[in-house]
Amino acid sequence: MQASRRSSSVRCSAHALSAALLAALALSACQSSGDISSSSSAKNRADAQAHHAPPAPVNAPASEAAASATVATANQFLSAPSEPAKSVGAYKAGASGQTAPAGHESLTLDSVVATGAPVDARAKQERREVKRMALQPMPSALSAGIAPPPPAPPYYSQPANTEKYAEREDNPVVRASEQPLSTFSIDVDTGSYANVRRMLNDGQRPPADAVRAEEFINYFDYGHAAPASPATPFKVSTELAPAPWNAQRQLLMIGIKGYDVPKQTLPPANLVFLIDTSGSMNSPDKLPLLKSAFAMLAKQLRAQDRISIVVYAGSAGLVLPPTPGDRQQEILDALSRLEAGGSTNGGDGIRLAYATAKQAFVKSGVNRVILATDGDFNVGTVDNNALETLVSDQRKSGIALTTLGFGTGNYNDQLSEKLADVGDGNHAYIDTLQEARKVLVEEMGSTLMTIARDVKIQIEFNPAQVAEYRLIGYENRLLKREDFTNDKVDAGDIGAGHEVTALYEITPAGSQATRLPALRYGEKTATAAGKDGEIANLKLRYKRPGEDRSQLIETPVLRSAQRAVASDPMRMAASVAAFADALRGGSQYDGWGWDQILANARGVRLDDRWGQRAEFVRLVERAKAQIGELKPANGVAVSE
Repeated sequence: MQASRRSSSVRCSAHALSAALLAALALSACQSSGDISSSSSAKNRADAQAHHAPPAPVNAPASEAAASATVATANQFLSAPSEPAKSVGAYKAGASGQTAPAGHESLTLDSVVATGAPVDARAKQERREVKRMALQPMPSALSAGIAPPPPAPPYYSQPANTEKYAEREDNPVVRASEQPLSTFSIDVDTGSYANVRRMLNDGQRPPADAVRAEEFINYFDYGHAAPASPATPFKVSTELAPAPWNAQRQLLMIGIKGYDVPKQTLPPANLVFLIDTSGSMNSPDKLPLLKSAFAMLAKQLRAQDRISIVVYAGSAGLVLPPTPGDRQQEILDALSRLEAGGSTNGGDGIRLAYATAKQAFVKSGVNRVILATDGDFNVGTVDNNALETLVSDQRKSGIALTTLGFGTGNYNDQLSEKLADVGDGNHAYIDTLQEARKVLVEEMGSTLMTIARDVKIQIEFNPAQVAEYRLIGYENRLLKREDFTNDKVDAGDIGAGHEVTALYEITPAGSQATRLPALRYGEKTATAAGKDGEIANLKLRYKRPGEDRSQLIETPVLRSAQRAVASDPMRMAASVAAFADALRGGSQYDGWGWDQILANARGVRLDDRWGQRAEFVRLVERAKAQIGELKPANGVAVSE
């Protein structure tokens, strides 16, 4: 009989403790620390000590052992009363060594009230309490006073949008009789398109200065004719057709296609990964994406290639000395160890990267620093002009600089683009692994190997055939007339297999679609004898790698070559150019709104192996939904 009573007592005690735990959880969820007076707390502790049940024996029934386990678990998470917290969300250690949320009274099993009622009555009360608790929603860990597991270190949070873009204005319409020459440096960058795509996908309207038309246009492949042999590093082609937005104007497309060198025949490469590991890079779209992107490139390297890794935060350091490209696991392990933290001393990082590249310099090979950053340089050399001078001086050693932009919130597009320009490299923006594959795997040859340096274009328009013209994009690549023949003036470079596309909008002489008002004292019409059949004359200068004197290519643009209808590549380029203008406010294209851009792009029938054209259509649709009606400069809304 006594054994039976003891067993019953143990079971009831287990029930009591289980109910007490639930009651404690409910109590902490609905009462604040101020609701429990010190006198009642003292009485509760005294009662609890008087009626405390002994621990269950080792060989207790399963239900009793479970009750004991519940008590042990409760003792893990419930701590002694804590002092008021200074701020919500702070955690303090309790008596058990665990933590409890600030702003909540910590509870212990000592604070559970035991009534001292007979066993049967107490058991009934327990059952009623358990049933009542079962019908209530479970309290969260925070409201119950239970500390969650320690959170992972938080990613960097940008307090405000400090992204930087260089200010620019669209190229003006020029009267051919007053200024027949147009001169600019080619540009193979694509970063603007990928960056704007990121913004549109995030539901953000891109700032106008983030949109560079030439980088939108050059993001796509138009199938320009390629040279037959490496003896001529690239081929120039032209197309002239009515402008799709106004048949009284013409569109001139200039295409340059570099000789494509197969990956297996690329010369040995000496690459230095210069990686920003500062605190601002601690975000999923920054350092983690960067590491995955560089891992893709590392897997393309060969035994004859050399790879180094330099990082910079508050100071710069060498993580991986020049290492053969076939030691991939060693390279990948070095990448995987990188973590973000600290300020950003980009100047020291650039200096160390160039010094490392010089140490492993490959004569007649590819020598390049690949800088991956959000561009937020904030210690050391922070002046943009000083950084540009530093890079410009280093390019004379035969080491090029490519920049890859990452991240949002503090992305310095202005600096990343400029450093690539003065470093004889190209600039891209990586927003997805798909883009990383495009830039660092599919276009690896053009990204790494330069086949022509300081490429400049100069077009002379025939005023007898052309009343007005406008260069679309390339605003920050314009050159002076005399710069074209000056071999000391830096210009853009072309990589193996690169395509470069430029568009001019032309108003023919005699057209009613001229934009510039007539001059008061009239105009002199210049007509060159025997040149009436030429719309323009195209000149192109370039240097072979390692040479200081430029070569000249000259190609006339004939009126007889004008097509009645634009080809699919030109229609695609026109759609992309109009899209860039629409994002900047829609002031340049007569009567073309989102629907016209979409219809023109959807009508293009070209190979879309990587889905880039389909993605372009989706982006235009998204921009239309986000931005709405276009309002050109004349103030008349374009119908949708």
